[in-house]
Amino acid sequence: MKKAITAEQITEWFTIGTQFANIRITDDGQKDTKKTEEATKGDGRRLVHASIGRSGCRSSSSSSLLRKSFRTCLKTYTSSQGRMLLLASTSRNLGRCDSSPASWPAVSSPPSPRHRGQGLENGSESPPATRPSPPAGLRAFDTRCCFSSPIRNGKADTLTGRGGRNDWKHLVDGGRNRLIAADPVQTLRWFAKPGARGYLESTVAVCAGWIWAHRYSSCWRSEGGMSERRLGSSRISVRLGPPGALGTPCTRSLSPRGHFIHPNRGIVGLRGTGERGEGQGERGVLKLCSALEGLSSDPTKQQASPESDKSEGVLKTKQGKADLLGSTLAPQLADYEYPSLPITKHRQELISLIENNSVVIIRGATGSGKTTQLPQFILDYYREKDAPCNLVVTQPRKIGASSIARWVARERKCTLGSLVGYQVGLEKVATEHTRLIYMTTGVLLQKLVSAKSLTEYSHIFIDEVHERTEDLDFLLLVVRKLLHSNSRFVKVILMSATINCKEFAEYFSTPIRSRMNPAYVFEVEGAPYTVEEFYLDDLCRLLPCRVDPIHADDPCISVEMYNVAVSLIQSFDELEAKDQSTQTEKEGCSGLPERGSVLVFLPGLAEIHYMQDALAKLVRKRLQVYPLHSTVTLEEQNGVFLVPVPGYRKIILSTNIAESSVTVPDVKYVIDFCLARHLVCDKETNFQCLRLTWASKTNCNQRRGRAGRVSKGYCYRLVTKDFWKKEIPDFVVPEMLRSPLASTMLKVKLLDMGDPRSVLSTALSPPNIDDIGRTVLQLKELGALSVKQDEQGQSCYDGELTFLGRVLAHLPVDLHLGKMIVLGHVFGCLEECLIIAASLSLKSFFAMPSLQRLAGYRSKLAFAGGVPSDSIAFVNAFKAWYTSRSKGEFRHPKDELEWGKENCIQIKRIREVAELFEDLKKRVAQFNMHLSEKSPPTDYANVHKQRFILQIAIAGAFYPNYFSLGEIDEELASKDLSGNDPKTTVMVRNLPPYSFLYYKQLQSLFRQCGQVKAISFDGSRAYVEFFRTSAKHFGVLPEVSLALLLSHQRMPLSLSVHPTEEVEAKAGGRTVSPLRYARVNVDFQNHSVYPVGILSSTTDLEKLPPNPNFIVSITEVVEVGHFWGFLADEASLEKQRRMTAAINSRELRRVSVSLYPSLLCLAPFESEETGQYFRAKVLHVWGNSVEVFFVDYGNTTQVSCSSLRDLPADLATPPFQAQEFQVAGIRPSAQSMILGGQWSCGARNRFITLANGRSLIVSLFSILHGVMRVSLFISTDTLSTSVADIMVQEGHAQKAEESFESKQSHEVLLSLYKDLEEGTYMGNSTSSSWNTRKEEEKELIDSLLEAFSRTNQASLKCKVPVHGPASPHRATFHSMSNVSQYRSVVIDRDSINSVAVNDSPEDKHLRMLVAGFVSVSSSGSHILLKETTLLPMIHGLPSLLCMLFTPIMELRTNEERTCYSGALCGLGWNPLTQEAVLPEHDMELAFDVTFDVEDITEINALRGDINRLVCEGPNGPLHLGPERVSRLQESARDRLIRLFTKSPPREHITPCYYEKPKEWNQVEPSQKMELLQKDDLHSRGVLFQLHPVTLLAM
Repeated sequence: MKKAITAEQITEWFTIGTQFANIRITDDGQKDTKKTEEATKGDGRRLVHASIGRSGCRSSSSSSLLRKSFRTCLKTYTSSQGRMLLLASTSRNLGRCDSSPASWPAVSSPPSPRHRGQGLENGSESPPATRPSPPAGLRAFDTRCCFSSPIRNGKADTLTGRGGRNDWKHLVDGGRNRLIAADPVQTLRWFAKPGARGYLESTVAVCAGWIWAHRYSSCWRSEGGMSERRLGSSRISVRLGPPGALGTPCTRSLSPRGHFIHPNRGIVGLRGTGERGEGQGERGVLKLCSALEGLSSDPTKQQASPESDKSEGVLKTKQGKADLLGSTLAPQLADYEYPSLPITKHRQELISLIENNSVVIIRGATGSGKTTQLPQFILDYYREKDAPCNLVVTQPRKIGASSIARWVARERKCTLGSLVGYQVGLEKVATEHTRLIYMTTGVLLQKLVSAKSLTEYSHIFIDEVHERTEDLDFLLLVVRKLLHSNSRFVKVILMSATINCKEFAEYFSTPIRSRMNPAYVFEVEGAPYTVEEFYLDDLCRLLPCRVDPIHADDPCISVEMYNVAVSLIQSFDELEAKDQSTQTEKEGCSGLPERGSVLVFLPGLAEIHYMQDALAKLVRKRLQVYPLHSTVTLEEQNGVFLVPVPGYRKIILSTNIAESSVTVPDVKYVIDFCLARHLVCDKETNFQCLRLTWASKTNCNQRRGRAGRVSKGYCYRLVTKDFWKKEIPDFVVPEMLRSPLASTMLKVKLLDMGDPRSVLSTALSPPNIDDIGRTVLQLKELGALSVKQDEQGQSCYDGELTFLGRVLAHLPVDLHLGKMIVLGHVFGCLEECLIIAASLSLKSFFAMPSLQRLAGYRSKLAFAGGVPSDSIAFVNAFKAWYTSRSKGEFRHPKDELEWGKENCIQIKRIREVAELFEDLKKRVAQFNMHLSEKSPPTDYANVHKQRFILQIAIAGAFYPNYFSLGEIDEELASKDLSGNDPKTTVMVRNLPPYSFLYYKQLQSLFRQCGQVKAISFDGSRAYVEFFRTSAKHFGVLPEVSLALLLSHQRMPLSLSVHPTEEVEAKAGGRTVSPLRYARVNVDFQNHSVYPVGILSSTTDLEKLPPNPNFIVSITEVVEVGHFWGFLADEASLEKQRRMTAAINSRELRRVSVSLYPSLLCLAPFESEETGQYFRAKVLHVWGNSVEVFFVDYGNTTQVSCSSLRDLPADLATPPFQAQEFQVAGIRPSAQSMILGGQWSCGARNRFITLANGRSLIVSLFSILHGVMRVSLFISTDTLSTSVADIMVQEGHAQKAEESFESKQSHEVLLSLYKDLEEGTYMGNSTSSSWNTRKEEEKELIDSLLEAFSRTNQASLKCKVPVHGPASPHRATFHSMSNVSQYRSVVIDRDSINSVAVNDSPEDKHLRMLVAGFVSVSSSGSHILLKETTLLPMIHGLPSLLCMLFTPIMELRTNEERTCYSGALCGLGWNPLTQEAVLPEHDMELAFDVTFDVEDITEINALRGDINRLVCEGPNGPLHLGPERVSRLQESARDRLIRLFTKSPPREHITPCYYEKPKEWNQVEPSQKMELLQKDDLHSRGVLFQLHPVTLLAM
């Protein structure tokens, strides 16, 4: 009975196919090839758009064609014993066919020719009843055009047509049953099959279960049962594998790599590989083909184990049906020869043990074959007895699971994903017919927790159990519990090379006759090659004079121990030479000794760098050194597996990642410092910390096993033998005893087998009960468990699982990232939060190679778009890549790789992020969280508003990882930077005498950061100032950040210098000692070097207006409060008129030099019709046009390059008339920041309306870094109004404090104008002799520069390290909670904020930084922050965020109870003990703006809106429709914006700290008003409680 199927289902399947495979359904019958376009989607492979239709069919409507074709094909399919033809063509005429497929009768064999060289004609003889035996491998016919021929009554039509330039006619080779074309270069593989009804070219198609793939100009070849073709840089392979089912077969399915599963014939895989990796473009089409093919026969007749037939290449199933797999089938048990490994000889014994015991423990040395061979023993045993089985083997790391599965599949000669597969994270290469699957421990754990049963598998192999990770220990707990409950017949096998057998055997003991019998233990001997061990005692001749004794309580690597390792590596040459001479004597052959590879185990990145630098000094030893750790790029990692250059020795410096995850087969020597960095949980903070510890003996033995794979190995342990025996621990401390338990706790709650304390008490190594309690509290703080306070207080060891907790338990990401996803759903930024969660869950796709760290940081900074947030940089980079890919901009694999290289992005990793993004999107959809189908508004205000809301969601997710920006002593910082602008300047120290001689070296050191404008030398310091590349850039220059990043490099900056005596000798007898540490300025714009006097005035009286109040003509607005203009008094206007007349009265010549930024020239103003020229400076050059800045007026314009003229030298000397201005005393309001980053469009348009193109009165307040800070007034006949006041009143700006330097300048200007008014101003008090001395110094400086200008820098032997670059305005941060008390805070160097600069130290309001991940340094001295976001400087924002996202809050009031002075935020207190529940995370806030009852009510209302979208019950989000969800989201967004943009704005107050900080329950119950949420009766598991409101005195 055949299964019925509807055309709608087929249409749906094919729609899926078009989405994935880029197959466009078009009208059939187009004669030209215009439709044969190439597109890129999914994995980027170029696929030909195809049209779908019947043979010879034409239709004007593609949709009707699709329906009609499917119905006809379906009819044919079901009426001809499941055989059909699905055609995919390039819209060509498909041969001569006048009848529909429905009229084709069923036949039992394909066309067979009568003799070679003659085509099949109508009326020719019927094919023989039995088909001739095909050759081993694959059959083929060649063609140039796509064609199809029905076979009527066993006879085939003659096929003629025109293909390309050549006429062709098919000839037949009867002996080979192969059709041969006249043009054999273009080929197509045909997989012969009984009942085949036609043949196909182009793209993908199926005929009764077989798949074809072809493209023009492709060549196929067949080698060993595998055919492949080349096309550009891609390869498509069509593979046949063994039967995919063992036992009762299920429905047909498709593997994640695009493999098509045939029920009787195993797997047919279509895959593409190349620079873009393996793809999944054909998955939808194959799904359709698989589904249709699945109707071909009764599933009960599909058997899994075919038997061999005697005929060549023909296999028969047990029903006797011919099965043409040729030689591609995996060898059967009788033919399969297991490799010669120690475990092989115990095969029968192991099978018997496993089948007769519930749990078996196998200890086998590294290389014994337990991981690869033992599962195959069981697999073949079950296949032999024709019984079903399903095996799973766990590995602790992804790379281990995938690589072992590939090895086993290759060993059995089957396609990966058929019989053998793997699943690591999101990547699953397996099908329903896979019977041996390798997966990571975490994946299996998640499956078992969800299923609450083991019965999906018949055998569970848990490998590397000695590692004792948290997931592994919990997996053992779950397996043990389920074995004793509902999965008694499942077999469990524990495996390791270094396992504590007794401990595990007793843990899995079973009760037999009232006594506990331990699990059976079986031991397997080791690898075939021996590994010799050596200790420090054995290396006496290599040791230096003295090596400090090793202390067990102080694990570290001394300098002497590094030297021992280096000496050891050098000694290998001598050792190998001796071995070679011995071998020569024995065998009589000579040759160069083979230099074995060395694997050095080091505990961390710093130690790897140190060792790398030490080895770099051995320049003549011909070493290739490769670091191997978790942060290396994929390109760097691949180098580890490369064969070294002949004559070179490969040295791998690795962390413990090479213990079991990465195997380098050619390792001969292992050097082990016996150290490791383990993740431990800091007892005070509960943060994770990588602590340096002695590695266990089990780990060290694993490391030893890395050698001796292909020859005899050597292991050198750099500890004494006595220390090894007495101090090195036998086994590693289980991770469950030293790491946070949050994820495990949520899995315990999902298991629902009891409270966490009782469940975890049954673990192999039960965690401390205090750790369980702390974890429960942290889950309550996160919102995953409910927070309820009753008269008994909170339960320390349990809590109700909330809706958020349920979501978090189903997401494969960090819990804080899961919470961010949920908050993204609440606030309507789900897509961005999914991208961030996916990006932060995997290794960063930003490439930060050690030699190109600046380029990587610059790229990350650019993607951040001016927002100091790593998370937003990930979002923007991912969207840029995804958009380019969707638009088809990556038309070739190299295009995408080039894009990644240009932007310092690793394409493979960003693809992994894309996969995880899609997976997370599907997972959250189960909780009714969907991406909005509407495109978000892209106007300026909405883009910035969305970005601000995203930052709030990030802050809410990572509560309480909040850190405040440290204050800076402005006066001290100003003196330290010598009055330079911190936004454009960095300083370096420790410069040598006469440092101005090396200004070009300094310039070249900073050239990689940006264009240097000037360098000021002052003593042993230098101040490096960068150009502002954009006049509109108002913050800290990116060049400053990049320069500060140079201080993080491993190699410090250095200068090649001349000896002091040599410099003084070049002076020619003149005295040069005053210049040793003189103040010298280098101006790169004017190419001048000149001395500066100590008393030189910073105020140029010539540029100073005669009166502090004057009129300015505003010519160009740069930003709100920032503009250019010129003085509009009569004297200034007269100077401009004279300059214009002088310029235009001369004969002007075209610019004679190449154009470059900052070039001074003459340019016409585009709006002038008189053709007059004005002095200008080049800003940017774009091809034939250039943007210029008019230095006497202040405006900019774009003109053609040909219109520029040379500026005469005498006209370049008069001072420029244009002046830069900034309005003093204002800053952006909260509304402007939210809607514009800094200034909103509304604010900008309003200021332009008020100021641009007008002449206004200004009042000079100060001159700061060459910019006049002024008050701007609009005067009318009746009054004068301040522009700043107008902007403040309209909500665009708010009043701000001026900086210390601005106030200091203001005092100087007041004094100067007073002296000018009173006539007491003395001018420059320096004498003429002083000026003469400075001129002499200038001549001496020029002569010294000239004398040393011809010296080659490479010839200088003396190098002086330079300290820095640094900035006294470098930002520091402090924890807002008790968590980092007495610890400094350090930001990870890959974070954007690692070099943050405080550009507004005058603003004393609290500014907050949010950290995604917080850990403690191994020494415990500082806290490390990763993935940081510096929130906008909105006054009151930190307090609002804390009150919004804290679980519990208690308000503070002043003594009179008339206003709120602060709040205590945290998890509350225990009513029984009156103590804080989680004191280290409590935050005591002192408000710096006013908050009232209305604000607290708004916060509670917003928490209520969040609860409605994150709760359980009938009113929960699972029961809401899309429109209701959208309304709730919009309500939450609007309320959030109103909370931060209150009008009128909150007033500033001086923070007043509470007299009893961090103490709860300080409010009398009578003064507290409790609030209840409206929907409390219908909602459960809400995220937030509503805050009680403390009543104020009237």
